[in-house]
Amino acid sequence: MVLGGRPLLPLLRWGLGTPGLGAAPRRHRHKEKWAATAPRIPATRLALHHFDASYSPQLGERWPAVRAALLCEQKYGALLNSFASADHVAQELELHNAADFISEAARKAQSLLQGSEVGVEKGESVPQEGHGGGRTVTPAGTPTPPPPPAPIGSNIKCYTFPRGDITRFRPAWPDSLGLLSYYLMDAASLLPVLALNVQPDDFVLDLCAAPGGKTLALLQTGACGHLAANDVSVSRTKRLYQILSSYVPKNVREAVSVTSYDGRDWAELEGGTFHKVLVDVPCTTDRHSVMETDNNIFHRRRTKERQMLPMLQLQLLISGILATKPGGDVVYSTCSLSPLQNEYVIERAIEIAETQFNITTHAEDLSHFRTLFQDTFSFSSDCRLGELVLPHLTANFGPIYFCKLHRA
Repeated sequence: MVLGGRPLLPLLRWGLGTPGLGAAPRRHRHKEKWAATAPRIPATRLALHHFDASYSPQLGERWPAVRAALLCEQKYGALLNSFASADHVAQELELHNAADFISEAARKAQSLLQGSEVGVEKGESVPQEGHGGGRTVTPAGTPTPPPPPAPIGSNIKCYTFPRGDITRFRPAWPDSLGLLSYYLMDAASLLPVLALNVQPDDFVLDLCAAPGGKTLALLQTGACGHLAANDVSVSRTKRLYQILSSYVPKNVREAVSVTSYDGRDWAELEGGTFHKVLVDVPCTTDRHSVMETDNNIFHRRRTKERQMLPMLQLQLLISGILATKPGGDVVYSTCSLSPLQNEYVIERAIEIAETQFNITTHAEDLSHFRTLFQDTFSFSSDCRLGELVLPHLTANFGPIYFCKLHRA
């Protein structure tokens, strides 16, 4: 059939005419406009869909509880500022039913250690090295629990409210010198710093330091012989400077080297220099991703950046290993539940350090952290390497993953 000497079907396809009805309105143009202005799926919802698909198989029946906690208000700890002259702060926090969870864990470790020593003196058991994945065995071959952990030696003090207590800390107030009395942060973020176990006069590198909570915690140990705080983002480095100026006296700040280098290049700048290196890498920041639209890595324009995260994390960890002295330690950490960003990065880094750089590293057993801090945090029991703090409604910290590597 033709219309005006032209085939009908092409006209119909383009909406230019209909037999017997005259010219048809070209509504497809309006539809295209509507489609262009229609609201897109929010990045927070995309993140939640992604986590449902990946974390539900990973965590199984625990995922609904973790998911609910991620979508609820986060719990905080108050990192006490030892540089502020406010002796009454700790007493006031205790009056409000907050407690220093690190001191409590140290007392628990000491008690367990003393109990173990008493048991050995009585001849109840004689732990020996075995091949049971960190277990010990008796002479008869019966598996026994591993020996209790050594006490935690740290000057860091951080107050938290008990499980199920959702009381908020009030904003910190300055002392007579203008230094704030405490820093509010996810208390689980201190576990990587505690795992680093900084010793007196250690040279320490915080490779991805901003916004500055872990850097401040490293200074609270009072043990850093020198601290280098680096972050590739200039804007985030400004935030780091603000934290230091608000919490740290000038003479201590001057001993901290703040830089904005690409952490992947650090080995070329100061390779094999540090006793301890903290590599707190950029990640999907799971809690932020499901709660905040601003700077959300699940925004559609950041898809490729998100997909490349494991490669970036691996490169940063390798750089951290290369920056460490032989005999030194590296702690890797994320705020993600993803094994691709956690254990898999560790495994690949160990392999690359050995094959490409002839550096032997091994992941240390940190299971004693579960024993010491189980009253404060909820831990996963499924990590092949390192430890993972799971968000929980009664203890809504995390997620925080951390693993300690020792360089031979």
